[in-house]
Amino acid sequence: MSTLPAVRTVRVELEDRGYDILVGPGLIASAGAHLKPLLRRARVAIVTDETVAGIHLPALEASLDAQGIRHDVIILPAGETTKRFAELQRVAEWLLEIGIERGDLVIALGGGVIGDLTGFAASIVRRGVDFAQIPTTLLSQVDSSVGGKTGINTAQGKNLIGAFYQPRLVLADTGALETLPMRELMAGYAEVVKYGLINDRPFFDWLEANLDAIKEGDVAARTHAIVKSCEAKAHIVAMDERESNVRALLNLGHTFGHALEAATGFSQRLVHGEGVAVGMALAFDLSVKLGLCPGQDALRVHRHLERAGLPNRLADVAGPLPDADGLIALMGQDKKVVDGKLTFILARGIGEAFITRDVEPDALRELLSQREAAL
Repeated sequence: MSTLPAVRTVRVELEDRGYDILVGPGLIASAGAHLKPLLRRARVAIVTDETVAGIHLPALEASLDAQGIRHDVIILPAGETTKRFAELQRVAEWLLEIGIERGDLVIALGGGVIGDLTGFAASIVRRGVDFAQIPTTLLSQVDSSVGGKTGINTAQGKNLIGAFYQPRLVLADTGALETLPMRELMAGYAEVVKYGLINDRPFFDWLEANLDAIKEGDVAARTHAIVKSCEAKAHIVAMDERESNVRALLNLGHTFGHALEAATGFSQRLVHGEGVAVGMALAFDLSVKLGLCPGQDALRVHRHLERAGLPNRLADVAGPLPDADGLIALMGQDKKVVDGKLTFILARGIGEAFITRDVEPDALRELLSQREAAL
């Protein structure tokens, strides 16, 4: 008789606001037991979306019932367009209507959209109520559920309204990944690749060797990838919680990617992880163009993303895009702009990322103009 792999624990060290990330199978079904010690009273609120509710909500509710924990649920539309003021207002007012108190806990059950929106709502309701993340996508398990970034999108760009607000606990159930379409799984995988590209070349080497196992559902490979990613992010967040310096490295590919997401209307044309994949490849291409990075490293990045089925060139983005100047204007809405200068995460090679604001506009414009030449 086979046994489930052991649950792994990654600690985010933030003094009295530190918390654990649990990674392993069966964590949704046992969530009540993990959450109960955090509760002042046996009552929680659950925020989820229509897709996740149909798959994972019954198991979560059963685990809470087994621990005698009363729960209310709000179910939102699925998709990136839910990360907006209207849904934030809806969740915040619902939490007040059901009588959530400052010492109560709000659970985000879903992917990055639900996690970001719920965390932001928790940060502002009664000036802050506790919340826990139960991420159900690979992207949210390795990135958005960890580190306390919460927020919503606006017409001006992605995540421009939000707060740093840490969860009390993260339960990353690897079993939830079995329900994901391959496109969504690989979109999350882009964020896993990011950690290797930032400062862990051996991890990138491991990913090259184990991509097929991850795609095919190997539990040990998926667990290792998630734990390594969470450890990497937890280490950086502990050093720089509010992104005043080194945490900006975690945005490798995101300055480009967020602009592309805005250009495609935050739609299914280009989901977040796909935007990050294109953005990371562009960051390496720009690094090569500036004479910073060996061309063979950029080629390895492109080839690995292609093997994962991820877009990695502007020409891979379906449909019309703004011209180079239009994309640069969208990049100008990035949260990391300082004194009007764009912040870029570039690389001297795989595992050697660094932060800079010294990128010549002409080099950037020429890089972004290549799409028109490729069409």
